Amino acid sequence: MENTEKKYNRRSFLKSSALAGGGLMLTASWFAGTEAADKMEALNLPEQWNELTGYIKITPDNVIKIMSPNPEGGQGIKTSMPMIVAEELDVDWRDVVVEQADLDTKHFTRQFLGGSQAIHQGWKPLRTAGAAGRQMLIAAAANTWQVPAGEVTTQAGVLYHEKSGKSAKYGEMASAAALIEVPKEVTLKEVSDFRIIGTSKKNVDGPKIVTGQPLYGIDQRRDGMLIAMIVHPPAFGMKLKSVDGAKAKSMPGIRDIFPVKSMEDDYERQFFDTCTFPEVVAVVGNSTWEVMQARKALRVEWEPFADYTENKDIFGRKQTVTVPAGLESTPDHAAKMADRASQEATVRRRDGDPEAAFQSAAKVVESTFTAPYLAHNCMEPMNFFAHVTDEKAELIGPLQKPELTEQTLSARLGMPLEKIDIKMTRLGGGFGRRSYAHWLLEAALISQKVKAPVKLIYSREDDMTSGIYRSTYTATFRAALDQDNNLIAFHVKAGGTPESPLSANRFPAGAVDNYLAEDWSLPTNITVGSFRAPRSNFMGAVEQSFLDEVAEAAGKDPIDFRLELLEKAILAKSMDKPSSKNNDYEPDRYAGVLKLVREKSNWDQLKRERNVGVSAYFCHDTYAANIVDLEMNDGQPLVRKVWCAVDCGVVVNPDGARNMTEGAIVDGIGTALFGKLTFTRGVPDQKNFDRYRMIRMNEAPKEVEVHFVKNDIDPTGMGEPAYPPVFGALANALYKATGKRFYSQPFTMGLVG
Repeated sequence: MENTEKKYNRRSFLKSSALAGGGLMLTASWFAGTEAADKMEALNLPEQWNELTGYIKITPDNVIKIMSPNPEGGQGIKTSMPMIVAEELDVDWRDVVVEQADLDTKHFTRQFLGGSQAIHQGWKPLRTAGAAGRQMLIAAAANTWQVPAGEVTTQAGVLYHEKSGKSAKYGEMASAAALIEVPKEVTLKEVSDFRIIGTSKKNVDGPKIVTGQPLYGIDQRRDGMLIAMIVHPPAFGMKLKSVDGAKAKSMPGIRDIFPVKSMEDDYERQFFDTCTFPEVVAVVGNSTWEVMQARKALRVEWEPFADYTENKDIFGRKQTVTVPAGLESTPDHAAKMADRASQEATVRRRDGDPEAAFQSAAKVVESTFTAPYLAHNCMEPMNFFAHVTDEKAELIGPLQKPELTEQTLSARLGMPLEKIDIKMTRLGGGFGRRSYAHWLLEAALISQKVKAPVKLIYSREDDMTSGIYRSTYTATFRAALDQDNNLIAFHVKAGGTPESPLSANRFPAGAVDNYLAEDWSLPTNITVGSFRAPRSNFMGAVEQSFLDEVAEAAGKDPIDFRLELLEKAILAKSMDKPSSKNNDYEPDRYAGVLKLVREKSNWDQLKRERNVGVSAYFCHDTYAANIVDLEMNDGQPLVRKVWCAVDCGVVVNPDGARNMTEGAIVDGIGTALFGKLTFTRGVPDQKNFDRYRMIRMNEAPKEVEVHFVKNDIDPTGMGEPAYPPVFGALANALYKATGKRFYSQPFTMGLVG
């Protein structure tokens, strides 16, 4: 058993209260003062910053309701988070009702979706909430039966006193438990005693999804609700000059047409306040079709904007960012990045004497990799419902950072937070796109203007052409080998427009005595933001492709080569070498997933018979290794099978974790083969799925086999870690199939000609 003592402060509390009509309501909020919180603050990675809370209701008639506070975007936390609470509460999962919580800063804080941190950050808090509830119910039963609390046991939501033969369901003791002081110290179960955690549970929303019941923001309906759509500038680098809506306004069903400015020029933007076009034109009418027709009749003039600056508050760090003028094109990006990559860069890490090692090397391997901008393309287009009056603002829809968005909305409307009510719906896709909810602001301002409830809907083209993309990146790797084909030096120089993808302290840092990592970035007016496995989605791909190339130059099996390096990292750590001090990863766990995927795939035989490639990567506190087996069909790759090994600590819901891994693999293969967004004078060349290629059903792997490393380590991320390495495994398998290295994404470009 593990004893957990919770220290109380102004941001950390656990309390209970009686429900109206009797029963127990237990709320919990932890973040500050915990090891996980300290780690996240030290990392300073907003996309990984998340807090999770538990919220339990037990009614006298034994309804056990567990609220799920964080947004559900398909990652399964609406099932797995309540499972954690239910485990320590010791209830029968069949008796649990799960409900999506609204944004509720009184009982919850930082209700985020991002960084694959939901279970990782919520593990101890949610377990403690469940254990506290169980302990209070035991105390209530002991008081009622006049027996020692130590003699009261629980099982599947029932309290027992063996000596007297008494028993009671939780609901019978809920009201009495609500009057008991919340314990400051609770005892948590041993992992070996888990009955719910580690067993597969079906998605709690599954029946509603397959029967088409309303779950998503796009499903929202309200009496008197109007439909709104927006028109934004056609190119990055342009802004609104004038609008003539007279003709469009006279069309059937159209209520109003007017400019909307989501953010004022002098507003200090917070981290997730990225907005490409702060001023757009709103068209409001009775139906979507009528609004779409009216948009075509609008007469709008646009003009180039000059350089301007934005003041930002990045979680307490003040910044002034210059947004450059100009209509940018993809060839210009490529030329500028190539030129910048040849210049000096900022050194992020240096171990040993890499320059001397390269000079003395018997062999040097060098390669440069590039990747384009990417669009999220969520299946559910951006949308939000808003009803803003003088008294309050009601908003309903899908978003990833509701608390931060609420703060921005409060500032823009000039309305106090207590008058704003945000209800979260299930997300029809996210992975960063719905972190930047400027469309929520637009919906609220439109509703405020027309004095009616409004549902704002983006078309596919609106979404794909309005920014918040994955950056375009490049990286050059160099590896030095000695006469015995040992890796003696490693150099990576990475950059992007507008951000660098480098994570300087990840493998092979710490595994090579002489190591150098540098980076740079270039400004742009094309807006970017979080994309599934930010930055790792590029670095995991290209680093692992390059390591295969080095392994070949050294005449070594690619898995053996990686394990050899990881053994050096393990040795360096045991010897407390300086190179082991700042590494992000644990080399023994990294090696563990490689060994597991080699075993499960029968690699030694498979590599002789099939076109296979391997890759492994660490991100979001989790280790994942992939092996891709493919064959060429009329010059195009057909992925036959993928093996994946994952070390994410304790697996809460195996079905859910497996689903996320399979989804990441399919998503990664599709993006690696087809994903590309280009620009011509500021205009995105791909505006819909007719030109932005997505993976199709017949192109998905025919089989995906997922294996989890079994251990008792606290769980870590699952939504993103399997995504980056599949790019590299695919590239390495393509090399075996074609004899050609793939240095630029999407890979299908390299298959032409």
